[in-house]
Amino acid sequence: MGKIDTIVAAATPPGRGGVGIVRISGPKVPEIAAVILGELPLPRRATFARFLDSHQDTIDAGLALFFPAPHSYTGEHVLELQGHGGAVVIESLVARIIEIGGRRAQPGEFTQRAFLNDKLDLAQAEAIADLIDAGSRAAVRAAMRSLQGEFSAMIRGLTDAVIELRTYVEAAIDFPEEEVDFLADEQLAERFQAVSDHFDGVEQSARQGRLLREGMTVVIAGRPNAGKSSLLNKLAGYEAAIVTAIPGTTRDVVRERIDIDGMPLHVLDTAGLRQGGDVVEEEGIRRAKVEMTRADRVLFVIDASEDPSGSAFHEESGRMPPDVPVTLIFNKCDLAVGIPVADTMAGPPRITVSAATGKGIDALRAHLKLCMGYQTVDTGTVSARQRHLESLSRARRNVDEAQRQLQDRRAGELVAEELRGAQQALNEITGEFTTEDLLGRIFSSFCIGK
Repeated sequence: MGKIDTIVAAATPPGRGGVGIVRISGPKVPEIAAVILGELPLPRRATFARFLDSHQDTIDAGLALFFPAPHSYTGEHVLELQGHGGAVVIESLVARIIEIGGRRAQPGEFTQRAFLNDKLDLAQAEAIADLIDAGSRAAVRAAMRSLQGEFSAMIRGLTDAVIELRTYVEAAIDFPEEEVDFLADEQLAERFQAVSDHFDGVEQSARQGRLLREGMTVVIAGRPNAGKSSLLNKLAGYEAAIVTAIPGTTRDVVRERIDIDGMPLHVLDTAGLRQGGDVVEEEGIRRAKVEMTRADRVLFVIDASEDPSGSAFHEESGRMPPDVPVTLIFNKCDLAVGIPVADTMAGPPRITVSAATGKGIDALRAHLKLCMGYQTVDTGTVSARQRHLESLSRARRNVDEAQRQLQDRRAGELVAEELRGAQQALNEITGEFTTEDLLGRIFSSFCIGK
């Protein structure tokens, strides 16, 4: 413990506020407390104190809380100084602590130490960041479930099932002289099926959790004056983008974050797609095409009153990203009464709306949830990330390959090796098996002071 740096950071956001908190963690905490407070406070008891500079003048006054190791957030000695929330006050406290032996904490370093000291696993550590960043009540509830260990328990249960399967296979390898061919046993096939069913349940919960955290990115595209900005405003519920009758009003990407039953929807309104235009508009069109390549779905807006056959999409489709799904939005249906819209049975899905009146907007929201496989959040949804889904996918591929090796070759050693790979992929989720590079990527995304 003596070789570990003592770190310090503001644990409250920068700016003015009623309270500002400075957090310190590491072996030098008792020494720092004695210098800056005059004494070490009693453990886990709020103590009023003056925070002193090098001349014994008062920087600030407030509450001091001392948490001795290992009974603290990080598992190390932790001291929290709760003073007034002014930027100069907070920075003066941090500078004073650095002066007497601390160093500035890196993003997420407090939580990283909590993970390294076995106070929580990696999935729980990530749930802390998810809780801070949650954009809806549903996301808060899911992050709290993961923080309390529900997601980790799911992964451990799945890992135990894989280990049990691997143990059974390795026992068959170790005792080849037995008269019963364990690798041909129907019970082994049933065990593989049980593990596969277990994967289904965990992956479903993780997908929902990932949607709660990351949501869906939608790009609104189409010709000028098709009603793209009006559609964005109707989805957002307020005037997020300027709407005029002048073609080419939107020249840059307008971004809005919208909540659909708990699922974050990142909507990007883009410049109208057309040939010609000035230099600024051409740059806007270029940016629109770049954003389309990154989207989960493109909403291609068509003026149903002027183009009921959807010819604008057919003309542009060859210049759009081939691997990004598209939904055709026939807008201005209030102006297209009696005009038949193109056949809904061919090509991309089509929805008829009126951005002016709101007709069809609920159907569009339902369609977007369906596209992402999002369901109304129930009590079992947990917070999850894309890396969790990737690890689950790798683990499942290993199990599927193990089953194929079993069926095709009765190759027990290969089966066991694939199951070992599945176990390792699952352990990456909770951090039982991980790399310094992975830890660096995860904790660098945290805020400083957490």
